Amino acid sequence: MPRAAKKKSSAEFNNFEPYKPKRGEEYMSEPQREHFKSILLNWKSELMQEVDRTVSHMKDEAANFPDPADRATQEEEFSLELRTRDRERKLIKKIDSTMERIEQDDYGFCDACGVDIGIKRLEARPTATLCIDCKTLDEIKEKQEMG
Repeated sequence: MPRAAKKKSSAEFNNFEPYKPKRGEEYMSEPQREHFKSILLNWKSELMQEVDRTVSHMKDEAANFPDPADRATQEEEFSLELRTRDRERKLIKKIDSTMERIEQDDYGFCDACGVDIGIKRLEARPTATLCIDCKTLDEIKEKQEMG
């Protein structure tokens, strides 16, 4: 798969119109939730299309090369592609759980402290569950534990 296509698929969810809250609009109002629902559904759709492309690519490209080096190269390419798809599968699960949070009116608020995560942060990372402060503290703790 061309390198440009891989980059495009992983960052393509950014092709949306940033949300501009109206003056006095309540945080996570219905229009805001719809905005994020749309972003998440489009992102999930793109990931699913990538899965379909991978399956067809692996079927089309699967060959039993007589040369061991060619066979090893193909196996390594397939392995890398499958690892990427596994990460995307986990991301799809995260998108699904985020969609559930939207349905339960629990989206957009920090799991740790309960404050607003913020529209700009959610547009940068729609599956975020922590505000920037709590995420920073979480990363510092993780760094200290890892050494």
